[in-house]
Amino acid sequence: MLSHRFTSRSQGHEWPSYLQRRAAETRAPLLKTFFAADWPAPETPIAEAPLVALDLETTGLDVQRHAIVSIGLVPFSLQRIPMAERRYWVVRPSRPLSEASVTYHHITHSEVAEAPDLEAILPELLEALAGRVVVVHFRHIERPFLDEAIKERLGEGIRFPMIDTMSLEARLHRLSLWSRVRRWMRRPPVSIRLGDSRRRYGLPDYQGHHAMIDALATAELLQAQVARHYDPTLPVSALWT
Repeated sequence: MLSHRFTSRSQGHEWPSYLQRRAAETRAPLLKTFFAADWPAPETPIAEAPLVALDLETTGLDVQRHAIVSIGLVPFSLQRIPMAERRYWVVRPSRPLSEASVTYHHITHSEVAEAPDLEAILPELLEALAGRVVVVHFRHIERPFLDEAIKERLGEGIRFPMIDTMSLEARLHRLSLWSRVRRWMRRPPVSIRLGDSRRRYGLPDYQGHHAMIDALATAELLQAQVARHYDPTLPVSALWT
């Protein structure tokens, strides 16, 4: 298994060298094509960067004990969301469903029994992600679960630039001076969950815990965040991690 260490300190302008190195070193043809894609340069204005919102539903939150059960993605830009290009898959998890997970995402045992393994849809999934900045709400689900799932099937994991809309909300509401004042006043922290974050921008409530709907909700949230807080000429590397 190839080593592909990429530490939390590796950000911004270090992504291009990482992607190029993986393209040269990887043995899996699918991953070689993925890493060799035409990725946006770090200095690309966020308004010009190709984006894709991604959401995973899983059987639980522990990447070592749980697995992916559905995937939704929506390519978009700051100007538009072409819904005709959306993708959605239910996949058969490598670990069993629990009653709690069925209640959470409403994907049943019979659905996953008839669903393909993730490996069957990997070519389509990776093609849809390649060369785009992936946008998620809470990267600590999408990043480790996708990395582990692909490692199980291809022998190598996967990393790529992500914009985390939850992290952007945390910058505004958890790391600001006002957030410290709230803690001093013993007030609860501002919620940065997807639905609560959307309401702050006047976005409508959607049914949660469906991978396609949550991907759309995340795309709309980033559009609203940039419109309110950022200059569209801001380099994409200022937002990705």
